[in-house]
Amino acid sequence: MTASLRGIFDEDAELYDRARPSYPPALVRALAAHVGLGPDSRVLEFGPGTGQLTVPLAELGCRITAVELGPSMAAVARRNLRAFPHAHVEVADFEQWPLPREPFDLMVAATSFHWLDPETRLTKAADALRPDGTLGLVITHHTAGGSRDFFVEVQDCYERWDPATPPGLRQSTDAETATDTRELEALGRVESLRFAQEITYTTQGYIDVLLTYSNHRALEPSARQGLLSSIRELIDTRHGGSVTKRYLHELILVRRSGGH
Repeated sequence: MTASLRGIFDEDAELYDRARPSYPPALVRALAAHVGLGPDSRVLEFGPGTGQLTVPLAELGCRITAVELGPSMAAVARRNLRAFPHAHVEVADFEQWPLPREPFDLMVAATSFHWLDPETRLTKAADALRPDGTLGLVITHHTAGGSRDFFVEVQDCYERWDPATPPGLRQSTDAETATDTRELEALGRVESLRFAQEITYTTQGYIDVLLTYSNHRALEPSARQGLLSSIRELIDTRHGGSVTKRYLHELILVRRSGGH
């Protein structure tokens, strides 16, 4: 199931490009400052999508190789990167993709690292990086905030249409949310920074962003249609046609130890 879900985003790359939020500029600045990114820095990105993080890194002048599983996603990413001749998008399964001989200063995965095999992903990262290179992960959480009443009420929609929904599920606060980074300590020293943003969506805009999530796309068509219709009705009738969603982005930085 996981392998099939990895490729599900390619079904509508244009929607993904239009609806997925970009990352906070402060996050990009912190990543650049920590790693010392600039012209000629060598960056490897796993799972760039349509370039939500790739483009701001390319704007720094980095030499980027981005490895994307979906050919349609890669095509949109290439279009978004056409002004940056040093950014290249490869279509490949990253776990089978042969690393180039020259190591990278940074390997980055934005909201994508969880798709990699836990048994091999740190080894691949270590092999990709120079001895003091950095693995940078962006983990996105959907936390309590914004239109709080809506996110309580919408639970009923999910319980009705998605059988995998835990009953009574509620969003965690920022303070209750953190990624377990113990696995990463095998690679090197771990530092974690946090960046929040709230985005207000129209009803259609919110439906569009839901359709960029693999668990929503993976629902049976009738269940997906029922879920989205009930969410649309909830926003239109009880929330005036718009809702605000809170995102908490963790930037996890792992400086590779020379012994790895």
